[in-house]
Amino acid sequence: MASLYSYIVKNDAGAAPNPFWGLCTLTICKPTIRRTAKIGDWVVGTGSKNTKLKDGKIHDFSDCIVYAMRITDIKTLPDYDLFCKEQYVEKIPRWFSKDWRQRIGDCIYDYSNGVNPILRRGVHKVSDRNRDLKGLNSLISDHFYYFGEEARVIPRNLKGIIKKSQGHLKIKDVNLISDFERWIRKFKSMAW
Repeated sequence: MASLYSYIVKNDAGAAPNPFWGLCTLTICKPTIRRTAKIGDWVVGTGSKNTKLKDGKIHDFSDCIVYAMRITDIKTLPDYDLFCKEQYVEKIPRWFSKDWRQRIGDCIYDYSNGVNPILRRGVHKVSDRNRDLKGLNSLISDHFYYFGEEARVIPRNLKGIIKKSQGHLKIKDVNLISDFERWIRKFKSMAW
């Protein structure tokens, strides 16, 4: 039976989640979700009460969905590094690229030297390393919905999926997950 993990996306800068190049990946931050989620589970990011948009103003997105991904693959961090090197080089950050999507790539750990990865220049610093590596895995989806600044209001009957504080919420209620799936299908999936 699938579960649904929900958390607040405090800062949606494009790295976690990384919804670019035809795959949505969650490879940094949220270590518990990355360590325990299974293929077929949903990961849902809801908005923050204090979301700063391009207009420079603060907006309340706390009742909105920023993204949802149904996990279609899971790779260990070393395997994700190899996967990116071979198939998704765009997910490896190129800090000086003119394309901002390449600067915020989430494949920030280089495992070329074995088990002690080298931190590539990217959105995270050495101080983030322990939290990132505790997650063990990269969650990958080719079945996802990303709304970003155009976050969608979550209907009243689905408010139970909203995590109101730090951490995450794990939902196993089959009816709630089924209602969520029916609702999210109304939107255009980014990829299948």
